[in-house]
Amino acid sequence: MAAEAASSSPPAAITCRAAVAWGPGQPLVMEEVEVAPPGPLEIRVKVVSTSVCRSDVTAWQSKVRSFFLLLFAGGLKCQAQPDLFPRIFGHEASGVVESVGEGVTEFQVGDHVLTVFIGECKSCKHCISGKSNMCQKLGLERKGVMHSDQKTRFSVKGKPVYRYCAVSSFSEYTVVHSGCAVKVGLTVPMDRVCLLSCGVSAGLGAAWNVADVSEGSSVVIFGLGTVGLSVAQAAKLRGASKIIGVDTNPEKQEKGKVFGVTDFINPNEMSEPVQQVIKRMTDGGADYSFECVGDTGVVSTALQSCSGGWGVTVTLGVPKAQPEVSAHYAFLLSGRTLKGSLFGGWRPKSDLPSLVDKYADKEIQVDGLVTHDIPFGDINRALELMLENKCLRCVIHMSQ
Repeated sequence: MAAEAASSSPPAAITCRAAVAWGPGQPLVMEEVEVAPPGPLEIRVKVVSTSVCRSDVTAWQSKVRSFFLLLFAGGLKCQAQPDLFPRIFGHEASGVVESVGEGVTEFQVGDHVLTVFIGECKSCKHCISGKSNMCQKLGLERKGVMHSDQKTRFSVKGKPVYRYCAVSSFSEYTVVHSGCAVKVGLTVPMDRVCLLSCGVSAGLGAAWNVADVSEGSSVVIFGLGTVGLSVAQAAKLRGASKIIGVDTNPEKQEKGKVFGVTDFINPNEMSEPVQQVIKRMTDGGADYSFECVGDTGVVSTALQSCSGGWGVTVTLGVPKAQPEVSAHYAFLLSGRTLKGSLFGGWRPKSDLPSLVDKYADKEIQVDGLVTHDIPFGDINRALELMLENKCLRCVIHMSQ
């Protein structure tokens, strides 16, 4: 069912296997899907490896609609949209370019690429500002279609299947806008570098780009999943003197040490608010705090845990419910700063190649965040492991 190598003739539709979600929380079903040829400025990619991100699971359960609606309505109230099903999830992926659409000059058949859930057009106000990675043309796609023509590229027996985060990598082949892909070297391990297309990069960038962690500083991280551990290693590389990890899973204590965590707090074992414990450990509050849980209540706790006068709190998690953040104005009036971080502030095309180089040169850890390697046919097992909090990243191998 795999597509044949591209030839000089225009690409045609192909069929392949994809794990389709037919309803919220329903087990993914392996279906034969038709994948349309790439349109102008698009590429079709043979997916080699894709990892399961927490946001994939949350969206599959249909728990993030209100967050994305508010994000793209500029914070204004707007009418809720219906669940987008059937749908193909997945966005942390690596693959090989199978064919290219009209006008594509950056990629050729056979190139190895990372897919990314936000693109970089390099021409809009945000891209040329140098201050933002929120591309106005290729920003977060929430309607389940292509940026270009507002159509999907997948169908099952003639029925359209929605996309996810501009990628939909739970499929042997997918079509992405060329602005939502980054070329990588042919020798980089595809089954590990895929983590750089979302979670790992998000954590590293939150510490380096958004918070700009300084040498000798104190850092507290709420949630030691893939993102939180990546924040920890970034803080360690910046020379932070104290890195406190906060997690309700006691198994994260030893894992955290590998990535630079110096102290561990389990809130379930505390007899007082965790922010009070942190203030004692840091002489009044941490220099930087990071919310990597996806809980707006934890955002408030993180803000209270950082120092008055200069403390910076960065929130990275995608909330599953209650997207509004509540905090007493006094915490901001006293000099604390609350920042949001999308993809760690990285501009995909401009910045990701340098991260790939750091991984290739063993300057950053990625491999240690992979806890499971799973064949594509067992993808539902990966979702179960994530729901049971028994994994960091499950890498799905499409060829197995």
